[in-house]
Amino acid sequence: MAVIHRHHHLTTEGVTTSETAETATGLDRAIAALRIAFGFTFLWAFLDKTFALGFATGKDETGAVDYFGDAAWINGGSPTEGFLSFGVPADNPFKEMFNSMAGQAWVDWLFMLGLLGIGVTLLLGVGMRIGTAAGALMYAFMYLAVLPLENNPIVDDHLIGVISMAVLFFAAAGATWGLGRQWRKTSLVQKYPVLK
Repeated sequence: MAVIHRHHHLTTEGVTTSETAETATGLDRAIAALRIAFGFTFLWAFLDKTFALGFATGKDETGAVDYFGDAAWINGGSPTEGFLSFGVPADNPFKEMFNSMAGQAWVDWLFMLGLLGIGVTLLLGVGMRIGTAAGALMYAFMYLAVLPLENNPIVDDHLIGVISMAVLFFAAAGATWGLGRQWRKTSLVQKYPVLK
């Protein structure tokens, strides 16, 4: 991120640099809020699927919740089986591939570690390159799994997620309201810049 000095004089565009600084600060905060919101979304999905907290996991047809019950990942429930078995539309061109992955242990582990890792990186603002790239990839797979889209021919919340991950990737979004600035100064990140 560039350092913006707050001097009150006009730029060539006719906007004062103090206005530019306010815009930059507002943009940084908005992107940080977006990062934290997505981080909480990923982390909450991990917690709900791990412990069957009754939001997307552990609720039966009647609406009753079996907290920490059989649907919980810690009790042997599969976090991917339901969606990959029954959530993929019948006319999806990738239906057979997604159905074959449903409930596979390696898919469950990859999915859950992805949710946890992406959630933590986004909430803390560290490892943003890997976290946002993984988030974009996860959203892209979910986008492919729900094709053809039900309410719009092209855009849904999964595609918005891919775009949002790209924005967070390129915005170096971990510095504001996060530990990104300190993280980038560590010797590990200095040695391996991909960890920024």
